[in-house]
Amino acid sequence: MAGPAENFQHLVSTEWLAAHLDDPELRVFDCTMRLIPDPELVYRVENLRGHWAKGHIPGSGYIDLVADLSDRHTNLRFMFPPVRQAVESLERLGVDDGSRVVLYSSNPDMQWATRVWWMLRCLGFDNAAVLDGGLRKWAAEGRPLSVEPAAYPRGRLTAQPRLHLMCDRNDVLASIEDRSRLVVNALSREQHAGTGGVSFGRPGRITGSVNVPSRELIDPATCALLPLEQLRQRFDEVGATRGREVVAYCGGGIAATVTMFVLTLLGHDKLRLYDASMQEWAVDDSLPMERG
Repeated sequence: MAGPAENFQHLVSTEWLAAHLDDPELRVFDCTMRLIPDPELVYRVENLRGHWAKGHIPGSGYIDLVADLSDRHTNLRFMFPPVRQAVESLERLGVDDGSRVVLYSSNPDMQWATRVWWMLRCLGFDNAAVLDGGLRKWAAEGRPLSVEPAAYPRGRLTAQPRLHLMCDRNDVLASIEDRSRLVVNALSREQHAGTGGVSFGRPGRITGSVNVPSRELIDPATCALLPLEQLRQRFDEVGATRGREVVAYCGGGIAATVTMFVLTLLGHDKLRLYDASMQEWAVDDSLPMERG
């Protein structure tokens, strides 16, 4: 395994994956979804199973985040599902207690892979990693692609839930006035300021939150994470020091998992994701927001 960080067991390089593709316990998954701006829905969500079928990392399967790993009983998108639903979906896909899981995105955003990585972490499954650079880097290096479907046998997964790693609006409200916590927005600078970009309701940010855009943590040329010291600097600049709990949010709990992932790599262990994020917060006038 390789990666530009201290806790590099969570990140694997294309070189590592190429050398381990034949490992019997390896489970590789493309996790990518597509968000299409829509004036009525904010975004329309499409799975990219068809894109995966046309060429993927050999042996890899596809995880449909909406169908497989989202709560089916809420109008909010991408919400963490009941543990039983999550476990049954993962077992069907081939994840087992003894599996080594590698997750990747096929577009430049690492966020789809980190979302599934964070969900596995919340289920108590720690033997998962994200492919640095995803499919873009893999293909750019001339590595093989396949159109053959995955053939993983059904798994048996024992959940040990850590649902405290997710939080709700009440936790975020309590965090605003708590100096031991820092609320971090993973959306763009324009969205944070309320001056542009997609709005999930009221423009702006959760009052008191700071901004570390998830896309600025990734090298656009390679789709890989920035070097360790650059990542550390981005979070040091906003006060995300070790020992301080970080609560991260975005539009729908996806981009903010890049924040969770990078901070884990940097050695932080007091982390919580506001799962409903701005899709809930921005439409409720009773919840405090600011602009500028």
